[in-house]
Amino acid sequence: MQVKRIKRPVHGVLLLNKPVGITSNTALQIAKRLYQAEKAGHTGTLDPFADGLLPLCFGEATKFSQYQLEADKRYRAVLQLGVTTTTGDPEGEILETRPVNTSGEQVAEVVSRFLGHTMQTPPMYSALKYQGKPLYEYARAGITIDRPARPVHIRNIEILAWGGDTLSIDVTCSAGTYIRTLAEDIGLKLGCGAHLTRLTRLASGGFNLADAVTLAQLEQDDLPQRDARLAAVDGLISYLPAVALNVAEAKSLLQGQQPNYSGDVTITGLMRAYQQTTFLGLVNLQADGAIVPQRLMRINAFGESL
Repeated sequence: MQVKRIKRPVHGVLLLNKPVGITSNTALQIAKRLYQAEKAGHTGTLDPFADGLLPLCFGEATKFSQYQLEADKRYRAVLQLGVTTTTGDPEGEILETRPVNTSGEQVAEVVSRFLGHTMQTPPMYSALKYQGKPLYEYARAGITIDRPARPVHIRNIEILAWGGDTLSIDVTCSAGTYIRTLAEDIGLKLGCGAHLTRLTRLASGGFNLADAVTLAQLEQDDLPQRDARLAAVDGLISYLPAVALNVAEAKSLLQGQQPNYSGDVTITGLMRAYQQTTFLGLVNLQADGAIVPQRLMRINAFGESL
């Protein structure tokens, strides 16, 4: 007889080094099973052919997962020049092969053009939805949907290696940037075409791949060891400013009220709220001093109710 595992409350962020060959959802379900967690979610997917940092949220952390979607990302990408595919990556069929006749100076000049603010058209093979269906479903049916270009910000782009038909780059970019599209656009500017052959996410917001754990390591851990690997919930929004509340303000906030901030309002907008070292959640500090709750914690890092 199969023994049913009892699920338990788990709260925190797992920094997972997703391997090549599985979907982000498969990785999430494996981690959820290993943690015996009641509730879990991810902060944006990595394609099956990609590997690297995949922050997974458990329990209270799922309240803030959407904000990690808005954080900057950093990738290491390998492009094959001279070959285009239907998907812009190795999972697609080859569309065209061209000779690569370009110099290192030309490659450097073209790559540098993408630094800064630019407009990018999302790929058809993406999870963006049109009339309730992801674009990749239309693409697989041979239907092309008009996608308006949208602004993205390439904050840094560096050539790591170049030789023959292979180009490796390090890219730090705003949320919503498609590295597959960037690869295709670089190939287009070079006149030979290109597609992405390897993609590794190195960082997301304040999280880094160097701190991530593999599924194999998690399999070897016992539950206490797995729990010890979880990062704090507020790391999901570490890129936002913080505000310190006194005891009365914190109590009022957690009761669903909108207390007035006792300090000087020097900046406004979304902020991480703390009472001493305890993370309370996400608030909107308004110009008149009102502290408006957005997403609040109900349990602290020790599993205690706030």
